[in-house]
Amino acid sequence: MDDRYFTPPIPNGWFQIAYSDEIKPGDVKPLKYFGTDLVIWRSEDGELAVLDAFCPHLGAHLGHGGTVKGNSIECPFHAWQFGTDGKCTAVPYAEHIPRKAKLPTWQVKEVANMVMCWHHANDETPNFDIPDDIPEWGNDEWTEVVQREWTIKTRNQEMAENAVDTAHFHYLHGTTNMPKSEASADGHILRVFSDAGMETPRGTVDGSIESLNYGFGLAVVRFTGIVDTLNVATQTPIDDDHVQLRFHFTVKKTGGAEMARGVGKAFVAEVSRQVEQDIPIWENKIQYERPLLCDGDGPIALFRKWCTQFYSYPDGREAAE
Repeated sequence: MDDRYFTPPIPNGWFQIAYSDEIKPGDVKPLKYFGTDLVIWRSEDGELAVLDAFCPHLGAHLGHGGTVKGNSIECPFHAWQFGTDGKCTAVPYAEHIPRKAKLPTWQVKEVANMVMCWHHANDETPNFDIPDDIPEWGNDEWTEVVQREWTIKTRNQEMAENAVDTAHFHYLHGTTNMPKSEASADGHILRVFSDAGMETPRGTVDGSIESLNYGFGLAVVRFTGIVDTLNVATQTPIDDDHVQLRFHFTVKKTGGAEMARGVGKAFVAEVSRQVEQDIPIWENKIQYERPLLCDGDGPIALFRKWCTQFYSYPDGREAAE
């Protein structure tokens, strides 16, 4: 474990690993997340599957040269085939398929064009769910989704903690006022609500931010003020040291599509600016197990208590609350 952190490197939960429209029937792509080589593919019948990438025969990577044959993926090395359940379905030159010919599978769920994948350090089945849909995404009353992406040397909890760290918005990002935040936890969901003033050429416009966090992997953030704005944020561990951060923005077409796009462009630029300011902090800080907090810090203690449910500690210990 990295001495800069007291938590395990990769938490449990649902995490984005791809976009649905990037994986059409017959497509095969290599991925690497959770420190594991994976292959994602879609059968000719349209079923999406994610498997461990290396063929159990002689170790070829199915994501590099593998092809879809019907509802199986075929290894490029010796043409062994595997179904969406990971079981070997054919060995073209053998009379019998070895009983142990099977690849580990990963549970996936498609939500608003995102492919979400369940990860658990002890291979346990999902113990919480995420929304089946995000109603603003793809709605004709909202603008097309704009995506931004970063790969950052940090951990999921360090990034997620920003939502409850009210003071940093003023001192790091230069916001006029520190937002007043309230947080509440309900099982795997953390709700953070903040009153926030938004700077415009005509002065400060009162607004609010509501963030619904479904574990560390998915946050649905809704902004009100000038116009209603949505940011769907996903954070996916690539390995022990790196996290892929994706933001997906859409704006309600209040006042017309052109106005909404203009506001959306400015909003994306401002949020991206703040992320760029956060990155050198995240990449160089340490994570105190018992930080010295003051009464103006926001609900960090509640946040950290909520976080403990998403870790599997190899030695059985629990983090300090």
